[in-house]
Amino acid sequence: MDPKKPIIALDFPNQEEVFAFLDQFQGQQLNVKVGMELFYAGGTAFLNALQARGHDIFLDLKLHDIPNTVERAMAILASTGVAMVNVHAAGGKEMMQAALRGLEAGSTGKRPMLISVTQLTSTSTEQMNEEQGIPGEVLGSVLRYAKLTKAAGLDGVVCSPLEAAAIKDACGEDFQTITPGIRLATSIADDQKRIMTPSQAAQSGSDYIVVGRPITQADNSKVTYDQITTDWSGQ
Repeated sequence: MDPKKPIIALDFPNQEEVFAFLDQFQGQQLNVKVGMELFYAGGTAFLNALQARGHDIFLDLKLHDIPNTVERAMAILASTGVAMVNVHAAGGKEMMQAALRGLEAGSTGKRPMLISVTQLTSTSTEQMNEEQGIPGEVLGSVLRYAKLTKAAGLDGVVCSPLEAAAIKDACGEDFQTITPGIRLATSIADDQKRIMTPSQAAQSGSDYIVVGRPITQADNSKVTYDQITTDWSGQ
């Protein structure tokens, strides 16, 4: 998966709309994110169809279960040949280590990058305090989860771009930060609360950016994708 390219979140209700969208990018190899809705609808056949078009896939299922279940699930997901998968850091160190074992056991070539989710970018401090029962600021929780993820041997975390620099300081430059919540300066925030522009994310230490609605719902998705790519890569 090329870190110079944004990861496009395929926020569509069905495969037909996905492929109609991707038809705008004929001949281009994209990084795409497939979430629960599309994967549950299309399964591995859908992943195979995306790969047949040459696209690299971040399979965003956020596994969170007992270690044995996650390990066996990851062994199956590894066989799909996706480039990146994730778990919830809240599942704990033992679960994350089991996920890594599963990926290594199931991979026939290079194993997928394994990252964890810290706090969703839609989560506010108030929600974290009152609903999750975690005191303090969001950054403190994110850093605790990031350090736990590194200790478990994973490659990095999903986080807000606002937290990328602090995570690099705490976990090292090689620890990968994958950041949703990216918007062009002219875009609305939608339900994301902790956001940055692509160039700001690059300056803050993000290694990969994930962009959905600003591209998929744009009047001209290809032009917007190119603008975001240029802003992100600095070219």
